[in-house]
Amino acid sequence: MKGLASFVIGGVVIVSAAGPAFGQTGEKTDVDQKQSRYQIGQMERLLEGAVEHGLNMVKDRLQMLAQTQTDLLVSDNAHVRGFRLEGYGVFFDVSVPAFNASMTWSLRTLDQNDLGLDSALKALQNYVKTSGDVNLEQAYKRVELQVNPAVLTRASPAAPVGARMATGSAASTQDLQAPASATDQILADPGEAYRTEVTKALKDAMLDHSSSLSIAPDEWLTIAAKGNDDRPRLAPADSDSRTRIIRLRGSDLAAYLARQITRDEALQRIELKVF
Repeated sequence: MKGLASFVIGGVVIVSAAGPAFGQTGEKTDVDQKQSRYQIGQMERLLEGAVEHGLNMVKDRLQMLAQTQTDLLVSDNAHVRGFRLEGYGVFFDVSVPAFNASMTWSLRTLDQNDLGLDSALKALQNYVKTSGDVNLEQAYKRVELQVNPAVLTRASPAAPVGARMATGSAASTQDLQAPASATDQILADPGEAYRTEVTKALKDAMLDHSSSLSIAPDEWLTIAAKGNDDRPRLAPADSDSRTRIIRLRGSDLAAYLARQITRDEALQRIELKVF
């Protein structure tokens, strides 16, 4: 027969088609695998960016509250490795850069000892008010001009207006009561705030950037995030360096992408377990 090859093995005739059809099947599988690896690689970079975003959120809050240098909070970048597991789905191992333990301890001590900038300004303001000394009051106003406006707003329940603000005079002063802003508790536990922001960023990335991974309805998209253990030998260990397993079933992801459920509903369906 034209286009067919026959072989006799042990008295059994095996008829096979000519080579091109087999080669085409193998080529298609190889292309699919390359595309899958490419999409997983893209997601790896997106998850690394999500961790960095969570860190930046914490840096901004600390910078505003404590007026402290935050560049040394971490000493490494996030590292992510993704895998497709047959019969399960797609799994990402996320190594999160650990917080600088000494920096975290310093921030906690600053807050616990009531020595933060907010507290210092409030104490100074109360003393100036009770002293009745006009010179002290003017000195305090000069300090106010050098302080971050966001910190000044939290420290001063009354915002000066009128002649005093315009000329620096103690006369003709009218105070407007400003609503007190909510207190950010990040100084009490910066590490927990960091973990919360990173987890939130990873969840958002799962919903926003995973459509190309082709997660089947009965599969899982899973992220295992753990603090990076690579640290100087003499550095304190992270006492909460546990693994956070964040996963979403493929059917729930598909429902969200098809707009059958809201974002809030999808976030509620993301499972979070800590080991």
